[in-house]
Amino acid sequence: MSKQTIERILQSQGFGTRKWCANLLAEGEVSLNGEVITDDRAKFETDALEFSVYGESWLYREHIYIALNKPTDYECSRKPSHHPGVLSLLPEQFTNRDVQPVGRLDHDTTGLLLMSDDGSFIHKQSSPKHHVPKVYIATTHAQVTSQLVAQLLKGVKLNDEPAPLAAVLCEQLGEHQLKIVLEQGKYHQVKRMLAAADNHCTALSRTQIGALKLDELNLAEGEWCYLKANQLAMLKPLK
Repeated sequence: MSKQTIERILQSQGFGTRKWCANLLAEGEVSLNGEVITDDRAKFETDALEFSVYGESWLYREHIYIALNKPTDYECSRKPSHHPGVLSLLPEQFTNRDVQPVGRLDHDTTGLLLMSDDGSFIHKQSSPKHHVPKVYIATTHAQVTSQLVAQLLKGVKLNDEPAPLAAVLCEQLGEHQLKIVLEQGKYHQVKRMLAAADNHCTALSRTQIGALKLDELNLAEGEWCYLKANQLAMLKPLK
């Protein structure tokens, strides 16, 4: 990373337009190492740069990688229509720097949701070509049977798919609950597969992507965290 003006640094981190960031500086709202910075042309190395805006500390990040424990009744959309959007659970400047969900969870589906402003990362994680497994816990209306599990493992035909879709792994957890692992990430896939197998999904939660497990992140519903390098490395196909 190279030196950038503090004005450009603030803009790149989502704190507003260049004019707005210049005003933040002029008003004495930005500081580094306890020193108020007012010169918008002052340059700093961005590597490991920490700064404060309105007294809140921030670390410069070229890209943002986030894990969110999505609650129910939130839409994975930048322009939600019937429910609040998941971006409303994040700091406002993340929206300014175009952070967006990696794939989508239905408004009534909970659990692990990745978010980023890195287009390459979003594409790689969303594309079924990369075979990143995703683990779901589904609650069913009708009782889970060994026949249902076998059917989901063998594959079920969905109306708009040319070939049957099968679970990578499927196991019964309870009388009305099962764990299902998918790699394709098709629209409403778990719900549609259960419907095609003559059952109905009444609740759904994603608990794992690759080797990254939601319960190991210790996030309450609605909470988020930055992903570290070792956690990002977990988001790949399992051998």
